[in-house]
Amino acid sequence: MINILYEDNHLLVVEKKVGVLSQSDGTNTPDMLTILKKYIKEKYNKPGNVYLGLVHRLDKNVGGIMVFAKTSKAARRLSEQIRNREFKKTYLAVCKGILDSNGKYQDYLKRVGYRSEVSNSKDGKLASLNYQVLAVNDNNSLVKINLETGRHHQIRVQFAYHNHPLLGDEKYGNKGKYPLALFAYKLEFAHPTTKEILNFTIVPQEGYFKNFTPFV
Repeated sequence: MINILYEDNHLLVVEKKVGVLSQSDGTNTPDMLTILKKYIKEKYNKPGNVYLGLVHRLDKNVGGIMVFAKTSKAARRLSEQIRNREFKKTYLAVCKGILDSNGKYQDYLKRVGYRSEVSNSKDGKLASLNYQVLAVNDNNSLVKINLETGRHHQIRVQFAYHNHPLLGDEKYGNKGKYPLALFAYKLEFAHPTTKEILNFTIVPQEGYFKNFTPFV
């Protein structure tokens, strides 16, 4: 089942589940682009190939809100918003320990194979984010995160580097009882044709987040 939050002739806004790829990697793992193309083809009885533009991604083990473009014009204009930092994604995460109520992380990250890591020199790329602590439960913190840059595994790497790894993060922390506690829960952007500001929110209530749902 596909959780569709919004659809018109230009856009398709949906929830990506944990374990689903944003785009096919050549394996048999389900991916959003293939799933949604099939949905459009069947719903509208479209012949031939269906156009659907992927304008941003979420990692396989990260759930949350994604927007897809149903026309090339919409894809181009959404991509322009991303370049101009007018496309706002807000994340929720549960991390280990207790942080200051508000904070900012700025580090230089470099890609090493399938991982990213903080570089002590400036041979990496600047990674910057802001966070706000929403609640604390059993020495774990629920944080709201706004990215200023979009680096590979940025949130996971930076929080781990600053001694607050995300719960359930096998790659940068420790394997947990539940999947990675990271969710893209808010999305805000201008409609590519009407210019209306669109806002979408989904509050995660599973895994590590279920201990914090009264606070979100």
